[in-house]
Amino acid sequence: MGVIQLKTEIPGPKSRAMLERRSAAVAAGLAKSTDVAVARAEGARVHDVDGNTLLDFAGGIGMLAVGHSPPSVVSAMGAQAKDLIHVCALVATYEPYVRLCEVLNEITPGAFPKKTLLANSGSEAVENAVKLARVKTGRQGIICFEGAYHGRTLLTLSLTSKYGLFKKGFGPFAPEIYRLPAPDVYRRPAEMTEEQYVDWCIGQLDKALIAQIDPSAVAAILIEPVQGEAGFIPMPARFLKRIREICDTHGIVMIADEVQSGFGRTGKLFAIEHYDIVPDLITMAKSLGAGMPISAVTGRADIMDASHLGGVGGTYGGAPVACAAALAAIEIIRAPAFLERAANVGEIMRSAMLSWKERSQFVGDVRGLGAMMLCELVLNHRTKEPAAQQTLEIIRHAVANGLLLIRAGLYSNCIRLLPPLVINDDELREGLDVLGRAVDHVTAKYTSK
Repeated sequence: MGVIQLKTEIPGPKSRAMLERRSAAVAAGLAKSTDVAVARAEGARVHDVDGNTLLDFAGGIGMLAVGHSPPSVVSAMGAQAKDLIHVCALVATYEPYVRLCEVLNEITPGAFPKKTLLANSGSEAVENAVKLARVKTGRQGIICFEGAYHGRTLLTLSLTSKYGLFKKGFGPFAPEIYRLPAPDVYRRPAEMTEEQYVDWCIGQLDKALIAQIDPSAVAAILIEPVQGEAGFIPMPARFLKRIREICDTHGIVMIADEVQSGFGRTGKLFAIEHYDIVPDLITMAKSLGAGMPISAVTGRADIMDASHLGGVGGTYGGAPVACAAALAAIEIIRAPAFLERAANVGEIMRSAMLSWKERSQFVGDVRGLGAMMLCELVLNHRTKEPAAQQTLEIIRHAVANGLLLIRAGLYSNCIRLLPPLVINDDELREGLDVLGRAVDHVTAKYTSK
């Protein structure tokens, strides 16, 4: 008997009742990817309010590298809550905040002196990184990239792509933002080799520094080493190296957004480590807190110290209980065996998705880094027309059969896999079997038409 146990359909009667309450009470703009109503969870398992047990391949959108409610994290949070829940780092100093900053300074890439600022969300981390880059350089321009997702505050939304889903109706957006092409190798022009395409993207970056903005006016270049919402697109090494060269030449701050790709997800602590490139600032959140709301900016001490006194910070940033959770999570994640497991999980997922590609005409590409894996669905392998409807149907079929997962991609045609990295092989293969059957079901449906 497998882990997935379904006592009712999904959603069951209790879930439907909660969903009706949600519809009546919660702002309509807060999207929900599934109709699952969760009661509790542990490890890679989720139990809904109807008593169904599902496997989690969404991981809170990449927040749960160490799984749901890991005992050491829960224990650390409980112990901290007994001593101190809140005092505010702007009011007084407390050990968990200082210790977490020390640890992040230690484990992030770069041998130079570092400092850290804690906040609550990935959006806040990115916003603070941009603020610090601007005040350090005395410049305003920020270069970001097509396909990027950096958050939902006004500034970070201005830096984010996918207009219809995230940005519609919320303008005007922040000025002095320059959006350039990022290499999406799968969707490169048919006449270009991969190397030619990367050369073209580098050329567009170089040209923009003549045609759009002078390097002397650029404060920062902000990039995800693996684009998340765009569809788990690893940046080519040459592209990242060119960014580093430009930043070094012109005194521009290189910011690596590791909110989704950081903390073991790719088989290394940070995705940028796969490239042997060191950014000036790195933004972190999601799996840093094991589900608790906490984020961080870590980087060169001279940049981190550039703000005037009182220029950064917030009431809840680096709350004691969240810091305790993060410290406990990092102890799990930084272990070599954990990082090796992440790589192993990724290989198992990649192998399964490649088998789907062999038997389904809809699976166009399988890609990712480590356990940050995804398959992109298309209607035609030559034109690569997105198969958004088929993607949605596959996900709905999988959810109905006990697998929690979500879409991604600029065209909403990608199935992303972000299971907790504590998942065991039996759980992982069971979940992949459910998803594989969903792929087969939808493929057969459209093949028979």
